[in-house]
Amino acid sequence: MEMNWSRWFHCESSFGLLLVPNQPGIFALAEEIVQPAGPQSRRMLAVFEVQEADDLSRAMSRLFAAGSHWREKLSQARCYVRYAIAPTIADGRAAATELKNWLSSQREVASQIFEQAAERCGAPEETELKTMAERAVDRVTHGMRLSKSFPAGF
Repeated sequence: MEMNWSRWFHCESSFGLLLVPNQPGIFALAEEIVQPAGPQSRRMLAVFEVQEADDLSRAMSRLFAAGSHWREKLSQARCYVRYAIAPTIADGRAAATELKNWLSSQREVASQIFEQAAERCGAPEETELKTMAERAVDRVTHGMRLSKSFPAGF
């Protein structure tokens, strides 16, 4: 089953959800994960929740309700949301179940990726700050190790 997803948009308050349609579908919540600064750092979103809804607009607005267990996380972290309209409630339920199964199967893979990234960041040469000139040299040499010894008679 193919779903047409909206773009990711910042989930700050229920006012940002005014244009979400009153139709059945599924939505995904994600938190922005910023990896440590470095030459290959990039911003990523980590999906932490996938839900089906009979009415997307109402279900997503409830995320900010006083009794919602997501309210605190949405107010403290930089979270994003996206949704897809399902042709029927059964299709939305099936898609949400498949996404939840996939998400739980990927947790172990994701934890290994972040453990490896943390190990790389622990290396002293990568954590020290470099000047603009040093970074330019690194780009030109493409990461080659250059010795600091000079030729005789230099």
